[in-house]
Amino acid sequence: MSALGTTQDGGRGTAVAAMLQNPKVLRSIYYAFLAVLAIGFLFPLFWMIGTSLKSGPESLSDATSVIPHHPTLEGYRQALDVLPHYFLNSVKLAFLNVLGLLVVASLAGYAFARIKFPGRDAVFVVVLASALIPNIVYLIPQYVVFRNFGWVDTHYPLWVPRAMTPVFGTFLMRQFFMSIPKELEEAARIDGASVFTTFYRVMLPLAKPALATVALFTFVDSWNDLLGPLIFLNSPDLQTLPVALALFQGEFFTNTPGLMAAATLTIIPIFVVFLLAQRYFVQGVVMSGMKG
Repeated sequence: MSALGTTQDGGRGTAVAAMLQNPKVLRSIYYAFLAVLAIGFLFPLFWMIGTSLKSGPESLSDATSVIPHHPTLEGYRQALDVLPHYFLNSVKLAFLNVLGLLVVASLAGYAFARIKFPGRDAVFVVVLASALIPNIVYLIPQYVVFRNFGWVDTHYPLWVPRAMTPVFGTFLMRQFFMSIPKELEEAARIDGASVFTTFYRVMLPLAKPALATVALFTFVDSWNDLLGPLIFLNSPDLQTLPVALALFQGEFFTNTPGLMAAATLTIIPIFVVFLLAQRYFVQGVVMSGMKG
């Protein structure tokens, strides 16, 4: 009997090993694992949307459930009463940040990738090293400088520093420009194009994937910025969406359905921008890491 059992166990082991070597079985296991992982990552989103449809008492009595028992749009009504003005400020700052950073990052990235000048690599290392300094370290000196400029309680501190110091954007653009064959640039030079003309007419159109990647990261960074408006803005008319979300939280009570409804509405622009730029985003991330 023991020999028969050993034979059966060996047969099962061989069958399992054969199944695991089947590409279709492996692919099914892989997709099942990714599906479980995706559900885990998406659960907070489902909970946020479900809570936004709850009433105030239900959000307190049944806070962990995803599906509301008595759905209501009261939270969205409260959110729409608060968000529109803050939304316009966030759109304005996101546009200025994206536009300014794309201009500076593309020019700096092209210079570090293609233009030879003394100390180029050393300067690039210094630029990358500056990213290691936490923002909180120079927050007070920065505030003093902006106060002397008369920029406190204006939108300038929320987009000028970010646009003028695009460390990540410069790195990404440099990597992408280095992946473009030099023959295209040399052909433009033979035709009499200047350095800027070559950059604008030849290199920049090819860099759409990298530009889309930088724009997406910049948009999300600007859209979610809470510390900047809290530090540099005093007037309610200048505040942005992250500050508006904080208005739903009081000292002793939080309007959870209103807060979750406002958060749901706030992430819609990010979702739309990502869908529009997804193809370029993936291509830009892949191609920017091809050369060092």
